[in-house]
Amino acid sequence: MKKSVISVLFVVLLLFVASCGSASKNADGDIVDSDYYDAADTEDSGYYENGDAEYDPGYNGEYDSGDTGAPYEPGDSVDSDAGDWETNDSEYDGTNPTEQPEPGDLIENEWVETKVENTSTFSIDVDTASYTLIRNYLMTYNQLPPKDRVRIEEMVNYFEYDYPQPEEGKPFSVTMEMADSPWRSDTKLVMFGLQGKQLAANEIPVQNLVFLIDVSGSMYGADRLGLLKKSFKKLVEKLNENDKVSIVTYAGSAGVVLDSVSGDKKETIISAIDNLEAGGSTAGAEGIQTAYELAEKNYSKDANNRIILATDGDFNVGISDTDELVAYIETERNKGIYLTILGFGMGNYQDDRMEQLSNAGNGNYFYIDSERESDKVFTVNLMGTMFTIAKDVKLQVVFNPAKIAKYRLIGYENRVMANEDFNDDTKDAGEIGAGHRVTAFYEVFLAEKPAETPETPETPETPETPETDPEEGEEPAEPAPDEEEPAVEPADEFGEDDFIILKMRYKEPDEDISKYMDTVMTSANILAEMSQNMGFASSVAEFGMLLRDSKFKADSSFDAVLTRAKANIGKDTLGFRGEFLEIVERAKTLSK
Repeated sequence: MKKSVISVLFVVLLLFVASCGSASKNADGDIVDSDYYDAADTEDSGYYENGDAEYDPGYNGEYDSGDTGAPYEPGDSVDSDAGDWETNDSEYDGTNPTEQPEPGDLIENEWVETKVENTSTFSIDVDTASYTLIRNYLMTYNQLPPKDRVRIEEMVNYFEYDYPQPEEGKPFSVTMEMADSPWRSDTKLVMFGLQGKQLAANEIPVQNLVFLIDVSGSMYGADRLGLLKKSFKKLVEKLNENDKVSIVTYAGSAGVVLDSVSGDKKETIISAIDNLEAGGSTAGAEGIQTAYELAEKNYSKDANNRIILATDGDFNVGISDTDELVAYIETERNKGIYLTILGFGMGNYQDDRMEQLSNAGNGNYFYIDSERESDKVFTVNLMGTMFTIAKDVKLQVVFNPAKIAKYRLIGYENRVMANEDFNDDTKDAGEIGAGHRVTAFYEVFLAEKPAETPETPETPETPETPETDPEEGEEPAEPAPDEEEPAVEPADEFGEDDFIILKMRYKEPDEDISKYMDTVMTSANILAEMSQNMGFASSVAEFGMLLRDSKFKADSSFDAVLTRAKANIGKDTLGFRGEFLEIVERAKTLSK
């Protein structure tokens, strides 16, 4: 009997030893399957190996760190409390983005017949997070992104385009072009480009900034809190003695680290950033509330009052419902305090929530996946978008039914507005920052033959707004002598050569009444060949349709995207257009 027991125990011991021999430990000390890691370690070994120097001589290869859970570099202080994670924040190890919830149903703008409705209205969008997320999925994780993470307008607007500076007194210029569609032989592609004015040094307002930093357990990692620290230091270096910085952190609860410190006290601010450590649950809502309270306390009407939230978006303590957070932020934005969001990390990353919160806060949304992207955001994008030159910018596109039979807006699905909201100044819309660009595409079917008598929608002499709409049987209320009203646009009257009227409404940063401007597209805007701007931007849009597997992709192909992008790469100073070619090649390989 004893021998039998000993034999069984011996077999169990052998099995245990064998199982341990086939496993290894990852950077965090967790036992993992060695076969999996061997495959993963070699999967992306060639990423940016060939051609990186071609478009970014200063690039140091840090893209590869991705979200692998690699330990910090020596000197980083954040590792010390990594063991303090609470259960609800340690369920994700950050190594597999496929742990995301399943993608939701895709929404795509449908074809609309102009004889049924010839007007389309939407809010502008200058966010770029979707493109960076897509790049991270493809180049770091070697997998196609979830389709619902693909927002075509954010992909297109990630890149710079050569639009002219606006005329004196205008906040932005407008570029309009029409050319043959690259993916359908029977349609045309229409591009609108807006270019925000650059601010002179003496026009840049002082800054009252609140850094709202997530230091919960889920932010542990070189690509999260480690990258976050490096990023914020770059912004601090640009501040001066007139700027003010506060720092609020949140994990299990929120706390104030700095309160309105002058921007020239860089050592104090950078030391506070260096001392941040990750651990605990995520009381994001409490952090947001604390940050707004601090921003309001230090508010200056002559300053750029802004909260910069850096997080992976995993709020699990306090108000965690997105709708409640959006409602709160919408209330606070009316006090003149804007919200910019910087996303970090993968695994438990809440992309849809970050987009909604930044929209509600009259701000912008970026995703940072590498130090190289950090350089782009903190030295180019963020400094521009932080200085708003026009807010609540709405575009209304009116198609001439005599010239255009059908149209569809490409992207901007969650920015579409009701046509009546165009004249309603209470409706929120997007912002344009100093020097920023906005690009939008429509695909259209031209009318087969001109209508004998083009129908023009009847427009009242004075468009009614919710404030002036009279109740039935009542006389319209007269505006108070000192009460301004939104500028009234003229009736839609198409000339013989007019294809489209592009209407725009916007507000000055410190005004509540909108201004109006418009421009008309005629046959002079129809190009035999695409411009360089349109050629490259349309290749990005086509790539987005392929990643989405859009029902409107028609004859789109990765080869067509590559050919047109290469032909229109232009002056690629920062190398991001060259990088786009590599990303498309990777997607093409993974799609086979």
